[in-house]
Amino acid sequence: MEVNWPERWWCRSFARKIAQRFEVAFFRATRPMLSGARVLEIGCGDGGGAGIFSRVFAPGLYHGLDVDPAMIRVASKRLAGPLGRNTAFVLGDAERLPYGTDAFDAVVNFGIIHHLPDWRRGVAELARVLRPGGAFYFEEIYPPLYANPLFRIILAHPRKDRFDGPQFREVLRSQGLTLLPGYRESRFGILGVAVKTGRP
Repeated sequence: MEVNWPERWWCRSFARKIAQRFEVAFFRATRPMLSGARVLEIGCGDGGGAGIFSRVFAPGLYHGLDVDPAMIRVASKRLAGPLGRNTAFVLGDAERLPYGTDAFDAVVNFGIIHHLPDWRRGVAELARVLRPGGAFYFEEIYPPLYANPLFRIILAHPRKDRFDGPQFREVLRSQGLTLLPGYRESRFGILGVAVKTGRP
């Protein structure tokens, strides 16, 4: 689902970009990746995360996917220079990825899965397009952060079948994604890397 204006403002803010820099540094320290890899970001928004991730990891191909046409236009303009020469932004739904099986070496998620009405299907889809041995780099948040009494009013999120830490980690495992040691988790969310070690 598309984010509403307060969340769109947050996603495009300077503070959000600082947080993403720290997250990408954590990703690199947890699971380095050879340059030239094929990377998919689900829910790319304005392309800010794509720029940060690309500077650190130097992928050979970076596809940013988003359901919002306006964000695809913004992202395409943001990475119109040399950094974006191997980058494409694609209109699409993370629950129905328009890619073949084992198409990517890495999938990136900066807090998008909790926006998906069928979040389990979203995890299954990203696992499907990730090659064996590939890495899922993710930041995800839990209901105590986005569904508290204040944010329930301000932010637009699906209300039914939301996940906490044990549920999210179990669905990763069920899709053949092994969470690497050193992940950071609280009641508000999780930052980690999982490697595709099996098939569901």
